Amino acid sequence: MSEPLTFHLTDKTVTDLINLQENRQLNLNPSFQRDSVWKPLHRRRFISTILDGYPVPSIFLYLDDAGTYHVLDGKQRLETIFKFAKIKGVRREELEVKYRLPSEEEDRWLDWRALTKAGKATGFRSYRMQVVEVHGELSDIVELFVRINSTGTALTRAEVRNAKFYKKDFMRQARKLANKFRRYFEEARIVSPSQVIRMKDVELVSELLASLVNGGLINKKAAVDRAIDGEGVNGNTIKRIVREFTGTMNQLRKTFPNIYATRFHNISEFYSLFMVVYELQHQKLILGDMKRNRIAQALLQKFSNGVDDVRERQKKLKGARADEMLYTRYLLSVQQGTDALSQRKIRAEIIHGLFSGLFERKDEQRMFSSAQRRLLWNSEDEQYCKNKRCRAKLRWGDFHVDHKKAHSRGGKTSLDNAQLLCPRCNTSKGAR
Repeated sequence: MSEPLTFHLTDKTVTDLINLQENRQLNLNPSFQRDSVWKPLHRRRFISTILDGYPVPSIFLYLDDAGTYHVLDGKQRLETIFKFAKIKGVRREELEVKYRLPSEEEDRWLDWRALTKAGKATGFRSYRMQVVEVHGELSDIVELFVRINSTGTALTRAEVRNAKFYKKDFMRQARKLANKFRRYFEEARIVSPSQVIRMKDVELVSELLASLVNGGLINKKAAVDRAIDGEGVNGNTIKRIVREFTGTMNQLRKTFPNIYATRFHNISEFYSLFMVVYELQHQKLILGDMKRNRIAQALLQKFSNGVDDVRERQKKLKGARADEMLYTRYLLSVQQGTDALSQRKIRAEIIHGLFSGLFERKDEQRMFSSAQRRLLWNSEDEQYCKNKRCRAKLRWGDFHVDHKKAHSRGGKTSLDNAQLLCPRCNTSKGAR
């Protein structure tokens, strides 16, 4: 049984806290902590509060056995102090506050250098802040972090999950994949930089990974928490879903390069599109044909425009036309519940219907049979490599039967799509 949490109430000056930071005894970013979420306005107001001598909320610090303080609550406040005072270890940011010096009649903008020159930096450094030092088991510390960060700029669900499950392999992989595809997410307008700060990209990746664990669409909240907590997710499953996620993301980017220009850059609708691409891959459809991909992008754009047109007429209290019922059905599924499984199934069914007839299905037979090899060999007057640059004489037992049109591109495993090649030419040909 773990020891109960203990709390020690004390206070520290701004100088004390700066010294901890400069001596590397202060950890602003423990693994369960969130990113910076304060905007410049929040930071200016906080610095003004200190300069005016008003009290500020307590800072909670977890002191480990090595003598390092880990910030449970107060990261934004401490970070603001360090940014303003130009202390190393935090990202630089020009921070000025509007403040009236005793010798002046009007407020003016002051940065740290101007404050120091005016002789007010000493007062700022001597300001005392109440500090709560927490001791106990790390698991209990994380639970405390979640509780005390439920007020103010409250934690998002993704931030809560990260705090509770940051040691889980699932959560580590979700953060890693979100970082890998972050540039794409931002360029495609799936998440904004401010949403990245609140870990919305990690939340999206976690949801998609949980869906891959499930093998299909999920109800959002419960299924994601179960997957992250490790229910039914072992090391092999993690490897599989990371591989499937990466493959589906890469295919989606190739098939729909202009997703930012459609409504499918919205997180909930991007989720549906991702899962449809995942399903098309599992149905052995050939998604690598550039011509068909261009058609797919055009279909997605047309469908998106149709749904948007119906939405605009709704705003003007105008009904949809008879030929727009599919757009109306899709729009209703978005309006009635973006995360509900029943509505997700409707959206997936509609999107799947757009593309399932466009792409060819791979031939179930991948390799040529022994009978096919004998028939092709004996049908040739001369057995030589059909590569015009090679034309090497072939021997039985030392030749390959190649798909003229690659199997991965829809080529059938039939004699009219077969040719003799030497092993070297077939290996170098690949999917060309």
